[in-house]
Amino acid sequence: MSAAQLYACILFAVTILFPRVSAADVVTEWNQKAGASVLEAKIYPFAGTRVMAIVHTAMFDAINSIEGRHTPYKFKVSAPAGSSPEAAGVAAAHATLVMLFPDQKAALDAAYAASLAQIPDGAGKTAGIAVGEEVAAKVLAWRASDGGNAPNTYRPVTTPGTYITTTLPVGTQWITMTPWMMERPSQFHPAPPPALSSAEWAADYNEVKELGGKKSARRTTEQTEMARFWTITGPQSFDPIVRQLAAAPGRSLSQNARLFALVEMAVADSYIAVFEAKYTYNFWRPITAIRNGDIDGNEATARDPGWEPLIDTPLHPEYPCAHCINSGAARAVLESEFGTGPNPLTMTSPTAPGAVHKWASIADYAEEVSLARICGGLHYRNSTVVGKAIGKKIGELAVQNYLKPVH
Repeated sequence: MSAAQLYACILFAVTILFPRVSAADVVTEWNQKAGASVLEAKIYPFAGTRVMAIVHTAMFDAINSIEGRHTPYKFKVSAPAGSSPEAAGVAAAHATLVMLFPDQKAALDAAYAASLAQIPDGAGKTAGIAVGEEVAAKVLAWRASDGGNAPNTYRPVTTPGTYITTTLPVGTQWITMTPWMMERPSQFHPAPPPALSSAEWAADYNEVKELGGKKSARRTTEQTEMARFWTITGPQSFDPIVRQLAAAPGRSLSQNARLFALVEMAVADSYIAVFEAKYTYNFWRPITAIRNGDIDGNEATARDPGWEPLIDTPLHPEYPCAHCINSGAARAVLESEFGTGPNPLTMTSPTAPGAVHKWASIADYAEEVSLARICGGLHYRNSTVVGKAIGKKIGELAVQNYLKPVH
């Protein structure tokens, strides 16, 4: 073996044993930039998760095309030796966001230039940029026909000449979206909600009626704040948690690229799964059920004609809980990476100014999300349980079958 070959072998071994750690993690940096773009665009939360999945799968496959530490998600492109994975990640994120939000190009271009300025100039940087742009183009072309831009064709239920509310429900087109990891939108389709004649229905009905009403005397001050805190939706409701965990000392660029890609895909698929179930069952929200408590055939559910929820009801059917399936999916991915033990987390919410919520573990964070939806008067307890269970299955599917380490 020549000296050059020996040096190459040593260098390869060092690279494998001590993966590169990015001082300025471009994955986390561009997660924040992408989240800001989603907010600026004022799109629906479920559409926001599609954007984040596009951005992070492109970043992952671009970085992984160079570092090769995991099985690719969708695309592996040729990368010259010495290509910069950081430059690839930045280029992939920028290219996807500019195509998705062309009206934000000026701001994105400025952020892109600032990110690239932190990476040393040279052939590696140039090659990395080319890799990122190539992967981004492939991901965008693949998702162009995924159903994300399909029209809302919901047909209101009415009789000829009868007025009904004219605001259309949202997310109807998501029931036929191309999933990121699931085989089909109905892969984890749940059993029906409890029968209206059942004791479980009566218990759930009365719990949300007493706890979630705008004028509830049972709900505590802490529960009221919790409900308002978790009015936050979409990527900003879970990405701050992921960023905190990704900032743990010693994590590599590849690890964080994989982590964010798995979380974003799992949550994006959870929205597809939940809308498929919601529009299958079309189950009534508490505000509808409680104002019609005399027609459900259950003597244990008394009608309240003036009942209103603490939080405004979202424009889609009740069952199962979307917040719960989202946080359940994120939780499963995060616990696979960071464990189920103590893991202090902190988060603020624009929907509860001044409130700072802290949790001792990932599980505590996810459980609070579910309770908040009952306290807000938006969901029944069974719906939160079912939502969490489906989310867990989707998150487990992600970590067990995708982006596996290459040994």
